[in-house]
Amino acid sequence: MEVWSSPEFDEHEKVIFVADRETGLRAIIAIHDTTMGPAGGGCRMWPYETTQAALDDVLRLSRAMTYKLAFIGARYGGGKAVIIGDAHKDKSEALLRAMARAVDKLAGAMTISEDVGLTVDDLVTFNKETQHVVGLPGQSGDTSPPTAYGIFCGLKSCLRHGLGRESFDGVHVAIQGLGNVGFRLAERLVAAGARLTVADTVPDRVARAKVGLGAESVDADTIYDVKADIFAPCALGGAINDETVPRLRVKVVAGAANNQLHRDRHAEALHERGILYAPDYVINGGGAINASQEKFAYDEARIRGEIEAIAGKLNTIFERAAKEGKSPLSVANRMAKEILSRA
Repeated sequence: MEVWSSPEFDEHEKVIFVADRETGLRAIIAIHDTTMGPAGGGCRMWPYETTQAALDDVLRLSRAMTYKLAFIGARYGGGKAVIIGDAHKDKSEALLRAMARAVDKLAGAMTISEDVGLTVDDLVTFNKETQHVVGLPGQSGDTSPPTAYGIFCGLKSCLRHGLGRESFDGVHVAIQGLGNVGFRLAERLVAAGARLTVADTVPDRVARAKVGLGAESVDADTIYDVKADIFAPCALGGAINDETVPRLRVKVVAGAANNQLHRDRHAEALHERGILYAPDYVINGGGAINASQEKFAYDEARIRGEIEAIAGKLNTIFERAAKEGKSPLSVANRMAKEILSRA
């Protein structure tokens, strides 16, 4: 297993491997950069095929959190945690509490929230062992609604710069993944006049979208081949890769998933094909905006305004990218590094 020489390492400040004998917990905590403050990021649970796959994922996710939190001006640096295991089979209160104790031993260097495989109820379990957790019920709560709203706001910028349009009326969106965020985004899009083609590995979710939203559906792999205006990856990362980029028949890629690109070079591949890519850590920042305020003065109206400002941030990125002839991701990465250097 490679850590120091991994292409995803990117000078992380800390990479911590966690094990607990009693529960069988195996986890990794990655802290990328604490220039803006102590690290903050979600904890996901996923049955990674190898430890190297888990390591690569947590390194990429934590770096993206650094950039995401820099863009929103949060008083947190970038971090992430992954638990290796199947959330449907391996998750238990004892295992979650063991993970929370590992976070608590960091003495505030890392604050965690929910991610794939975990729920708000799981955060309540974490909170039994550590105070370094955000997204709790009665406080900032579930990150899904603000994340979906932020993506919807960001898509307005994508409409303008990628399609030359100001309205969602008749815009065809192909959505990959109808989980908590994907389905909420689908609801907003239909209410705004868009038409949908959807795919998910869970049949009940697809059925719900067809009946409730009038969506068309395709199987999980065929979604890449759908001729549409926008492709919205809202499932797991790595959807945009060597195999899928040539298959896309859209003008915009913008969605909820973290690490949508298998590698950063796939942003260049999209750019070469004339497909506008909205950097994931910018457009999906609504949940982070919401959760980052939980420990401070939580003002719902101000937070809504900051989420709506995602569209303006994307406008700036797209305008600079067009002027420089570069991919939006390369411009966004540079902007994030500038924010960090000023801090």
